[in-house]
Amino acid sequence: MGRLIGIARHDRPRGPMQTLDHANVTIEQGVDGDFRGSLKPGRNRRQVTLMAAEGWQDALRELDVQVSWEQRRVNLLVEGLVLDESVGARICFDSGLVLEVTGECDPCSRMEEVAPGLKAVLLPHWRGGVTSKVIESGPVRVGDNVRIDR
Repeated sequence: MGRLIGIARHDRPRGPMQTLDHANVTIEQGVDGDFRGSLKPGRNRRQVTLMAAEGWQDALRELDVQVSWEQRRVNLLVEGLVLDESVGARICFDSGLVLEVTGECDPCSRMEEVAPGLKAVLLPHWRGGVTSKVIESGPVRVGDNVRIDR
C-alpha cells in the first residue's frame, strides 16, 4: 500500500505547474484542468502521469541537487509503490479512481533546464515515472491510500 503525496497540473504546454491538495480525475479529462488529460482519438496513453517519490529522491541524491517534485511536471506523486516495469498494472485509489499504466514517462531534455544531468539520472528504474490512462473516474486528495495491482 502506498500514499498519494502530491497533485499537480498545467493548463498549457510549458505552462507553470500548479500544485493542489485535491482534484477530480475523469476518463474524459484526466486531471481536471490539465491540458494533457483530455481524450484524443488514438492518443490516450498519457492522460495522467505518476512518479514515485523514492525514485525522484534517489535521482536528486545521485546529482546532489535539491529540486521540488513538480519540476518533473508529472500529475501525481506517490510514495510506497514500485512503478518500474509496470505496463498494464492498475493503480487503484481509495476514492475509486483506477489508472492503467501505459508506459514509462521518459524524461525529456527539459529536465536539463531544471538541473544539468537530471534527464540521465531519471532513466534507471523508471525514476521519471509512468504514463497512464483513466479506467475509472474519481476524486483524489493528498494523503489518499493507493495500491498497484500487477
